[in-house]
Amino acid sequence: MLLVLALAAGLWGLGALMGASRMARAYMLGLLYVAVLALHVVLPEGHPARLATGGSAALWLIVGGFGGLGAAYAFVLRRLKARAEAKAPVQAPPPGRFSGAELERYARHIVLRELGGPGQKALKEARVLVIGAGGLGAPALQYLAAAGVGTIGVIDDDVVENANLQRQVIHTDARIGMPKVFSAQAAMEAQNPYVTVRPYHRRLEAEGAEALFADYDLILDGTDNFETRYLANRAAVAAGKPLVSGALSQWEGQLSVFDPAKGTPCYQCLFPEAPAPGLAPSCAEAGVLGPLPGVVGAMMAVEAVKLVTGAGQPLLGEMLIYDALWGETRKIALKRRAGCPVCGG
Repeated sequence: MLLVLALAAGLWGLGALMGASRMARAYMLGLLYVAVLALHVVLPEGHPARLATGGSAALWLIVGGFGGLGAAYAFVLRRLKARAEAKAPVQAPPPGRFSGAELERYARHIVLRELGGPGQKALKEARVLVIGAGGLGAPALQYLAAAGVGTIGVIDDDVVENANLQRQVIHTDARIGMPKVFSAQAAMEAQNPYVTVRPYHRRLEAEGAEALFADYDLILDGTDNFETRYLANRAAVAAGKPLVSGALSQWEGQLSVFDPAKGTPCYQCLFPEAPAPGLAPSCAEAGVLGPLPGVVGAMMAVEAVKLVTGAGQPLLGEMLIYDALWGETRKIALKRRAGCPVCGG
């Protein structure tokens, strides 16, 4: 019996040296056990091999029985522990404090000189509203949640369609037909359980827009129609909130931050009137490169982080234009328009 125990110890140690997993080494011991039992069944009594391995199969059957009971007990304990951990809610730390898991999660932010602990705390306390959970909203929402923005609102009246999935990466095939705000909420909460998501499954309307914006520190406009863009601009100016605005067309994207309270132009300063029908075709009509919304939407999230934390220089009074086809970026300066009906520039 001592010989078998020595072989078992040798196999376990050799497996550890070779980098084998605990499960693989357990299989090796199981094969050794089966081999020993086979010896006792096949060989006659008194055979030297049987005598060297304990002399009787009964002893090994008893050992195997106890081993099996122990393995079953350990398996049940692991399953119960896994179920308990899956059901256990995330313990919220005291207000204004980070849990240990949050500190680990945001460590790459905290070591950034321009953000640090105060910047991450500002993100945790921030409230950001995203209009649209489509091409631009999808990446912006994902990165805002991952960055630890404490409260994220998302307003959209649309549902997930198969044609969205080429670029709207926050949604999945399994959620086709689900309202986009609830699909986005599921993805954000799965990404970061420490954020609060407020879904508004409706269209942004003039009645109530200003009151909605008042609940948030910052607005991101990722819509694809001019009516909503002009409405979002008016409501943001009236509420005194910065507006991060992005737009897409085929291979090109543009991005700016509008905040007349800080002396910048508003959206309507730049575009006094909506273009005539047909002059600015939608993505459905003209097409759009799949990764392009990801690039511009992620830039919108970057601008939001900078505005919340005070890091760097946001795109105030400037427009960034990105040409994906030729890999070029350029910035143009923006000026307030005299007589603007929205910001009075």
